Amino acid sequence: MRLKRGERVAIITKVLSDRPCKSFPLSWFQEMLGAAKSTLSEDLAVIKRAFEQFALGRIDSQQGVGGGVAYRPLRSPSYIREVLQDLCVLLQTPDRILPGGFLYMTDILFSPWWTSRLGEIFAAMFVDREPGFVVTMETKGIPVALMTAKYLDVPLVLLRRDHAVTEGSVVSINYVSGSSGRIQTMSLPKRALPRGARVLLIDDFMKAGGTCRGMLDIMAEFEAEVAGVGILVETKDPEKKLIVDYVSLIQLESISEHARTVSIHLSPRLVMLKNLTD
Repeated sequence: MRLKRGERVAIITKVLSDRPCKSFPLSWFQEMLGAAKSTLSEDLAVIKRAFEQFALGRIDSQQGVGGGVAYRPLRSPSYIREVLQDLCVLLQTPDRILPGGFLYMTDILFSPWWTSRLGEIFAAMFVDREPGFVVTMETKGIPVALMTAKYLDVPLVLLRRDHAVTEGSVVSINYVSGSSGRIQTMSLPKRALPRGARVLLIDDFMKAGGTCRGMLDIMAEFEAEVAGVGILVETKDPEKKLIVDYVSLIQLESISEHARTVSIHLSPRLVMLKNLTD
């Protein structure tokens, strides 16, 4: 059956957006759609112009025998700021303040709508660093890290506080929590990550940075190359963290149980990323 251009464009867009960062040979689309390479090149040009016009990401094409086409989730700085500003507004509602001065975020961290957008943002920040794995600590950071891995088209690796016999032999380290000062443990199965892997670390919340410091230490045990560290929310205090090189999306300045107010805003560390500059 001969397809019209609009039908081909819709199918190609769906395939590429379902597997961000994966390169599809043009011959793959030839066989799938029964169209000539010249026709498909024109279809891709239409998609590329539309994505550029509406800042939906980038369509990359590579020429030659081993070439292909891929969608890269490079959303515009204005889109990223809009999403994060909406999140700040949501987090500032007084009913999110919990006893002890904590902030309720579980509904956001387990919302497919929010985690998909946050994962896309992290992917946009780090896609050019070409990580081969996304690594996170259990448990609340898993959904955001999983969505980040999806948009980068790489596996997710999970660090655990305990290990199960079904995971085989593991590497375990002790680390000191920067907020409580307590000694804790994190473990990673030896089969979960190859030696020398290039990894992106993602965490949902950071106060002093003890957990992230532990993540960096256990990555060193695997001789992994850390391509970057992404944090969803960091607290303003303590100002001096246990890690230095990281990017956070949002900064929590203060919570007042008495006044029922939350001061939270875009992280100053967003300006560290060149591809987020208009």
